[in-house]
Amino acid sequence: MNNFIAHILVVDDDDGIRSLIKQYLNENNFLVTTSNSAENAQEKISIIKFDLIVLDVMMSGKSGLDFIKENISKIETPIILLTAKGETRDRVEGLEIGADDYLAKPFEPKELILRIKNILSKTKEINQKRIITFDNIKIDLNKLLIIKNDNEFKINNTEKIILEKMINNPGKTFSREDIGRLINIDKERSVDVIITRLRKKIEIDPKNPKYLQTLRGAGYVLWIE
Repeated sequence: MNNFIAHILVVDDDDGIRSLIKQYLNENNFLVTTSNSAENAQEKISIIKFDLIVLDVMMSGKSGLDFIKENISKIETPIILLTAKGETRDRVEGLEIGADDYLAKPFEPKELILRIKNILSKTKEINQKRIITFDNIKIDLNKLLIIKNDNEFKINNTEKIILEKMINNPGKTFSREDIGRLINIDKERSVDVIITRLRKKIEIDPKNPKYLQTLRGAGYVLWIE
């Protein structure tokens, strides 16, 4: 994982299972925090950003499904559900309300590790598309930041939408009308103002842009290598 150490929250009210999962994960170089209830897990996610949650469905007190329903809109953390072998309905409901995967108990430790790595790999790929670095410039769409020569520049949602479209289509020319439709602006002059503002955050010399260029009569293009 290229020196990336994932921090995983394991939520299960069975002390034995919780300890075993922690042992498996530690042996595979994951950082692990445990919770013995959904209520305790709620407290921990409020102060720690985890990379993945392994969550038991049937627990005393609040269930794992209730935990997902209450938190899925607040967190982007992927969740693997642990279910009893016969809990087909719970598995389906869990996937429908936002869980990323499930594993029936009893399970093979290697399978849990593989599922975790698979999800983390996909999550990392998604995040990498939203974080790009070129020359001494870093654009982080997750944090709404452009970092240029160690100076940070905040970007707003309109700028983020434009950058996200251009980053995913490097070298493609976008007309003023294209950009206007993207951000619901019908005045070409307003688009020009936004591009000028972006250049001040991205370019070393905004008056002679190297990356966010104008193609006369066509529109704007983002050149990044």
